[in-house]
Amino acid sequence: MNEKLEIFKNTLTQIKTEIAKVIIGQEDVVDKTLIVILTGNHALIEGVPGIAKTLLVRTLSQVLGCDFGRIQFTPDLMPADITGTNVFNIKNNEFNLVKGPVFTAFLLADEINRAPAKTQSALLQAMQERNVTIDCTTYNLSPYFTVFATQNPIEFEGTYPLPEAQKDRFMLKITMRTPTMEQELELAKRMVSNNAPEQVLASHAVKSILTQDMLAAFREALKAVLIREELVRYLVEIVRKTREHQGILIGAGPRATQSLILGSICFAAIQGRDFVIPDDIKVMAPSVLEHRLILRPEYEIEGLSINEVINEILQDVSVPR
Repeated sequence: MNEKLEIFKNTLTQIKTEIAKVIIGQEDVVDKTLIVILTGNHALIEGVPGIAKTLLVRTLSQVLGCDFGRIQFTPDLMPADITGTNVFNIKNNEFNLVKGPVFTAFLLADEINRAPAKTQSALLQAMQERNVTIDCTTYNLSPYFTVFATQNPIEFEGTYPLPEAQKDRFMLKITMRTPTMEQELELAKRMVSNNAPEQVLASHAVKSILTQDMLAAFREALKAVLIREELVRYLVEIVRKTREHQGILIGAGPRATQSLILGSICFAAIQGRDFVIPDDIKVMAPSVLEHRLILRPEYEIEGLSINEVINEILQDVSVPR
């Protein structure tokens, strides 16, 4: 294996060990959040309240040595509350920029669907270009700027569905599931032993494994992972099949192809390999495609789910030998 990838693998093991001091279980979720960060993308995280979505992002920021910011989305939130605004300083007789919470590395957009489209769209330029424009002046954001937007999947009263253009800018949709009996029991034991996850994080018992410069080197190391041409064709066929399936009204676009390539390469590296195999693509496909597809109403009424369609597509497309 490439020396850089060997360092990548060993450091990643340390990162996961530190995250596990706070986050119980959720190994698949941790892997996918790391994939989003290491490929320079953004994630949509879905899960019921109290399942540690915020805690996960705070822990990631501490372990990876990056700044953390948080926005609680509400119906009265304005775009300037996100990006910032110029405020007149009477003393100096000039306007001074008051930066918004987007001026950070990891941004948690909590319950993003509680704000109207106008406010949600304030993140679009920041997510795509990593800069924001305030009063005709453009300001650069951190090169490691990553949005983790959360949604509650069971409560839709007073919410605004995300525009398709915005959903497409999220590389992955990550679903955080409720813990198993053993995991919840472990959480309960930690709470009564003064070792609660929040306390562990606040006490700085979680070490910073990376710096931002090291994060840049890790992103560069991913270029050493090989993906064969026939696997690229296989991957493209999967995405294109979403546009042809009879149950899908709107399929995935080219940005999904890019996300699936990057995700598969990074997943292979996380598994300790310097080459991609078909299973890497199959593992990443649901998270890449789910939020980008819209079912036809008649199929949705019949109870067909998007994940069932994705599984059907994965079975239909021939795996290269």
